[in-house]
Amino acid sequence: MSEPLTRREALKWLGTASAGLVLARSVIRGQSSDIIVAGKPVEIIVSTLGSSTVRLTVLPIESGRAIAVPVDGALRLEGKERSLSRCHTRERFTPVRAGNLVVRFAAEPPTLQIETSAGQPVQRLTLDARAAGMSFLLSTGPLLGLGQGGPQFDRKGTADRMRSGQGGYKLSTHGGRVPIQWLVGTDGWGMFIHHPLGSFDFTGSEGKFSPSSDGLPLDVFVVSSSSPPEIIREFARITGHAEMPALWTLGYMQSHRTLAGPDEVLGVARTMREKKLPCDALIYLGTDFTPSGWNTRNGEFTWNKANFPDPKGMIDALHGQHFRVVLHIVIEGRRLTGTVHEPCDPKNAVPSGRTEDNRWPDDRSVPCYWPYHKPLFDVGADGWWPDQGDDYDAASRLNRTRMYWEGSQLWRPNERPFALHRNGYAGMQRYAAFLWSGDVQSRWETLRTHVQVAVNTGLSGIPYWGTDIGGFIPTSEYTGELHVRWFQFGAFCPLFRAHGRHWHLRLPWGWNRGDGGPKETATFNPDPNELNNPQVEPILKKYLELRYRMLPYIYTAVRECCDTGLPIMRALWLHYPDDAAAVARGDQYLWGRDVLVSPVVEKGASSRRLYLPRDIWFDFWTEERAEGGREIERKVDLETMPLYVRAGAILPLGPVRQYAEEPIDAPLTIVVYPGADGASSLYEDDGKTFAYRKGEWMRIEMGWRDAERLLTLRLARGSRMLPPARRPIEVRVAGERATRAVVFDGRPVEVHV
Repeated sequence: MSEPLTRREALKWLGTASAGLVLARSVIRGQSSDIIVAGKPVEIIVSTLGSSTVRLTVLPIESGRAIAVPVDGALRLEGKERSLSRCHTRERFTPVRAGNLVVRFAAEPPTLQIETSAGQPVQRLTLDARAAGMSFLLSTGPLLGLGQGGPQFDRKGTADRMRSGQGGYKLSTHGGRVPIQWLVGTDGWGMFIHHPLGSFDFTGSEGKFSPSSDGLPLDVFVVSSSSPPEIIREFARITGHAEMPALWTLGYMQSHRTLAGPDEVLGVARTMREKKLPCDALIYLGTDFTPSGWNTRNGEFTWNKANFPDPKGMIDALHGQHFRVVLHIVIEGRRLTGTVHEPCDPKNAVPSGRTEDNRWPDDRSVPCYWPYHKPLFDVGADGWWPDQGDDYDAASRLNRTRMYWEGSQLWRPNERPFALHRNGYAGMQRYAAFLWSGDVQSRWETLRTHVQVAVNTGLSGIPYWGTDIGGFIPTSEYTGELHVRWFQFGAFCPLFRAHGRHWHLRLPWGWNRGDGGPKETATFNPDPNELNNPQVEPILKKYLELRYRMLPYIYTAVRECCDTGLPIMRALWLHYPDDAAAVARGDQYLWGRDVLVSPVVEKGASSRRLYLPRDIWFDFWTEERAEGGREIERKVDLETMPLYVRAGAILPLGPVRQYAEEPIDAPLTIVVYPGADGASSLYEDDGKTFAYRKGEWMRIEMGWRDAERLLTLRLARGSRMLPPARRPIEVRVAGERATRAVVFDGRPVEVHV
């Protein structure tokens, strides 16, 4: 065995210009040709996932065997991977062709160079013969991704500890941290460091990755493409595609906190329907998080009889008004193991909540914990809000999302589950997991920052995202104006949900009832004039109705997300990579492919400066035409958030509904935005079961030939007409008042307008 380095030798080595020039006795296994990384001989495996993705795995060799990459559940390669090369000596590492990429190795320092087949550099991973860690190339443009939270928007120039949870980075304004080690270089590459976990430093000329462990095994995926959607698709191939959520989960969700008894519970629901304020779900917080919640105590599964004296009867009454019921629950610990399909080992059985000494167990077993949920399913609970979980390791965070997806199907096998999480990990989209940004403060800075957070979260494989509309902790900045602006933004987030302390202000009518609700924050004392603000409710109703009218478009975008990995909230880079000004904008995003959203995030704003990418655009509200490739100043009042629609877009709009599945005998409206040819589609299934997996779905392909002013409708191959068999449709061209009425019954239709 070699002797350890002396302090003098170590200092001498640290002063060497290149770590790879000196290999001291402690890193020599016996042959000078061994590849040495982090002081250990290693084997490097080069694999391909297709033409544009290469996997580079560096395995330490111990006792003559390579140590495998730990399994954490993040990967979903599904047999697509093909190993091309395994090498542990420098001399034998020859260039490896992996699809459209070539991998080369240099020994001093150990470096993996990834190039295109034409010789253009994509990425360079520089390892260290002595120490754990890696440096890599940064993008020439903005560097995006890395999950929810952290420094925004462009990650370059920042450092990130990648600490998960609400203590990760500036919770008040940036939200909780859900770190995903997926980097998006807007000059044409993506990189996923699957293992190990660690921190990043982007403040220098190169990026640096510092692992939290000894650095080995190292498992890295590198993607290269001139097409941004292709880069995002590849990340979905690596970590899995999103699952379809139920249609109702895309409607409005009203959260409750401190409850004043069953009359209030049922009264809120009744008022929603009487005021014709569209809403699909009512969410109830647990006791201890509030003095009076749905259950007896934090983490427990027993009902608080003061608020729900007859749980089944009350839930039946809420169901009778077409509301879904979502219950808040907490499961704390550090490790969560097993699956719902395993039997419970009695030695792993622990209480649902805290132990007798008032502590959360560190270790929990899914098969022992999940059955506590069944009595709540039996009385009709429709979904879950599993809160907290900051202390769970990455694999356990992912296992928790899996538990709520698979566990719910044990008892309702043909019903798509819903769960709203505060923590997560790469691959959570496979379980249709919704994510919200945590306990943020009601501040204008928070709203500004969250537009950027939304973009990076979507690029990181987490499509079903939203915030506590209005901010969870009210501050002196929390007024009716801030709530309106946040609500407008929330209407264009996949998760559309209001929640926070002084919870009556989160009700659509809460700013005009004079009290603000239970005083759940001692430092918040709103201006009495603000509590009698008649402007708020009509504006919120306008955006509620718009959200429900847009559900056909939104649901189609969700289907595209599940098929391709493209998020619903999209960075402008995804569709305008050659427009540098668009790529650099983090204060706007695309809603699906065709709608440009520019939230108003400044107090007292009378205008919004925004950028129109290179295209022709139409103001959604006025339908005025505007040339893109420039900044414009759009005048706004309190009820207006600028929305623009791309020329060539074919926008399907439904009638106003009070809940997503409400049957209404009214035609679908298709608005065509002229000025360019276009193609789009309208996707439908039953919105609640898994029948679509067996072919029970419908897609109407829509095409627009601008020169001929011709709209074509046809049923997509492989799909079928769903009831009703005859679909009345009204067609209109933006900027014009005339409409054409047609009926689509599955046969091709041509409409001249």
